[in-house]
Amino acid sequence: MDAPGAPAARPLRAWQRSALEQYFDPERDDRGDFLVTATPGAGKTTFALALARRLLDSRRVDRVVVVAPTDHLRTQWAEAAHRAGIQLDPTMSNGVGPVRADMQGYVTTYAQVAGHPMLHRARSTAKRSLVVLDEVHHAGDGLSWGDAVREAFADARRRLSLSGTPFRTKADERIPFVSYVDDDAPESEGGLTSVADFSYGYREALADGVVRPVVFAAYTGTSRWRNSAGEVVAASLTDATTKSVEALAWRTALDPRGDWVPHVIAAMDERLTHLRECGMPDAGGLVLASDQDDARAYAKIVQRVTGEKPVLILSDDPKASKKIADFAAGDQRFAVCVRMVSEGVDVPRAACLAWMTSYRTPLFFAQAVGRVVRSRARGESATVFLPAVRPLLALAAALETDRNHVLAPPPSGDALPDPGELDALPPAEREPGGPSEYEALDAQAEFAHVLHGGRAVVAGGPEPVSAVSADEEDYLGLPGLLSPEQTATLLAQRDEAIRKRTATTRPPREDEDPVAEPVSEGPDEATWHTAALLRKEIHGLVGRVAAGRAMPHASVYAKVRAAVPGPPSASATVEVLRARRDHLLTLV
Repeated sequence: MDAPGAPAARPLRAWQRSALEQYFDPERDDRGDFLVTATPGAGKTTFALALARRLLDSRRVDRVVVVAPTDHLRTQWAEAAHRAGIQLDPTMSNGVGPVRADMQGYVTTYAQVAGHPMLHRARSTAKRSLVVLDEVHHAGDGLSWGDAVREAFADARRRLSLSGTPFRTKADERIPFVSYVDDDAPESEGGLTSVADFSYGYREALADGVVRPVVFAAYTGTSRWRNSAGEVVAASLTDATTKSVEALAWRTALDPRGDWVPHVIAAMDERLTHLRECGMPDAGGLVLASDQDDARAYAKIVQRVTGEKPVLILSDDPKASKKIADFAAGDQRFAVCVRMVSEGVDVPRAACLAWMTSYRTPLFFAQAVGRVVRSRARGESATVFLPAVRPLLALAAALETDRNHVLAPPPSGDALPDPGELDALPPAEREPGGPSEYEALDAQAEFAHVLHGGRAVVAGGPEPVSAVSADEEDYLGLPGLLSPEQTATLLAQRDEAIRKRTATTRPPREDEDPVAEPVSEGPDEATWHTAALLRKEIHGLVGRVAAGRAMPHASVYAKVRAAVPGPPSASATVEVLRARRDHLLTLV
């Protein structure tokens, strides 16, 4: 049955229906394990919950356990499950014993499983359970995590593993419940590649209109730094001679004290302004930083360049999850973060990404770009601004190759779609490296090229600047409307204006905080959320009774449990908690 007040489940996409058919194919060897690899933004959560609902309804399982990478994703999973009519508790800690009777399961993290695998083994075997391992490659973040996942869930009735892209693993660090084949890539050094039972790639998602096409705008520039010998070195991001020089030029470009970062943020801000004026009034941008210090510095730069405070999202901030949720539902222009929104987090209105980190793995790149490709309407697109360095351009080229297998060439003549069918844009990021005595001096930014079909397309190519009309300029960011040369020309034309803008923007006042004010939390009908609020209310009432009657808190709790029998509050149902709250109100 649907949960009371839960909205109707959304219709399944074609790939989700196909995956369900394959899962329930009577000829499939039902080993209990099933791995789905689906491109970020395609709807893995919806598929997993549709599968869980079908297994619960057919009484093949009685409990659902979801293991997520982060605490924020626990809440996101629970809210999505509530919409699907499944009650999952995202608040259970390792200090709580049984799952509450009014819950159909719970959401935990890989770190919690590693902290007490036998507890999760007991929970997942007490009832026939479906264990969903979200972004299962995290089970390979450390040998202890993989061992804990195996120990906790080896005897679970069914296991569903999810990932945004195929992943590589060392031969001696196999992730539990995943099948592998030898990886022939030169960089794998004899490693293994995951084999999915069902795959849904970016190319297929793009053809189905599930995700937005991505335009990658690469920015070069000259970086200057002082090396350990005291010498001043200058190098271009694009023309770095060696990998070590490239790494230092990249690191210097991302230094908050230089001019590269403000320039790219200004370009992204201009794009957001255009999107908001042309059919996407809530368009938002994400700035990815390498660490918390850079994130704070970038937040100040965003405020200085744009005049608006960004949302600053840091992992050690207790309000981080609420800030993500508020940003996803709000209309703030910018959010600055480290890795909090790089994976799994659902922010459909995010249309711009600034790649200002040195992370360069294919998995992280795909996950991060996936934050801005979730499509909401036909005709949307995403643009990523990134440093013009070889590691990132190679990753972008891989996505571009998939895109160009689907999109038609630019139309001839003046046949252009409706301006309301417009969408998104993203940018760049940074990393440590280099000698211990390294000092960044300055860095300049300059538009380099757009990536198209794996090649760099610069301004002033076969199609001259005069070929780009003002009307066509309004459609920038819709791949297929303008040729690559026209797109590059438009970005180059705006580059000098952006440079002047960043040079004249005011610095923030010292009393200005770059963190946006949190949005007030709205009502939530999910059972787990109601229980959390009741537990908090009971705790406050117990304190008032204890103070008024000069009794220890423990004694008050004991009397309440005697009056309203049942398990401790952490495991009590909503009905029991309400009864205890009402009893306490008679004592105050």
